[in-house]
Amino acid sequence: MKKEKLEFSSDTANLGLMRRSVREFLDGYNFSEKERLLMVLGVDEACTNIIRYAYELRDDQPIILSMEALRGSIRMRLRDYGLQALVQEMSVRPRYPLKPGGLGLHLICTAFDKVDYILKRRGTELVLTKNLE
Repeated sequence: MKKEKLEFSSDTANLGLMRRSVREFLDGYNFSEKERLLMVLGVDEACTNIIRYAYELRDDQPIILSMEALRGSIRMRLRDYGLQALVQEMSVRPRYPLKPGGLGLHLICTAFDKVDYILKRRGTELVLTKNLE
């Protein structure tokens, strides 16, 4: 089983490195280019939300991305130690009418087959699972 871990600070300058790491991790798996792109964008959106909401734009806070290949799926875990989102207030809104805000969660849910938020004593762990064909 393939496993990788990337630890980086909440500086948006680190998002390029994170995207590259996710792309490289997905190499060798039988995903279409569209699925690959959506997963990279989904993880990017989740990291952006961590920076914006959990860390309130502070650029020196830890984010841990763990990526693992399981039997039949790929799982990505994002761990932060910031403010927790109120999961019951989070919802995927309809794509139309098109207006700012709220589409990030739609993108994440489109990219992955299962999205779980695990509230920790401090912070949140977001678990993103994509089934292998």
